[in-house]
Amino acid sequence: MDKRRILIVDDDPDITEAMTVVLETTGYEVASAPNSVEAAKQVQQNRPDLIILDVMMDTQSEGFVFSRQIKSSDETKDIPILMITGVKDKVNIDFSDAAGDASWLPVEKFLDKPVKPDVLLGSVASLLK
Repeated sequence: MDKRRILIVDDDPDITEAMTVVLETTGYEVASAPNSVEAAKQVQQNRPDLIILDVMMDTQSEGFVFSRQIKSSDETKDIPILMITGVKDKVNIDFSDAAGDASWLPVEKFLDKPVKPDVLLGSVASLLK
């Protein structure tokens, strides 16, 4: 069986590196992008099996916009998205209940940063079933 491909979209290199180490140690193939522009290129070149997505990158809502773009395209709408972000600390709004809302937050799962490795791996495994 081929390794499952995961694309991490986050502008924080420390977060990206930490998640990459955890995921690669478990056997996943991991790529990363610092923003949605680079992520879109990678999605087209090497379609991932899962996207791990931050919210605030080049703009405050970049992750929200990118998730809607992915889910509105027939080519990519079936790629599960795990949104992991610290947006709750910045704007004091809990978005976890909105996950799955096709128009507002079209992601399969939403987690707040920081995420413990076992929670990350459990979430990834459940979304890749």
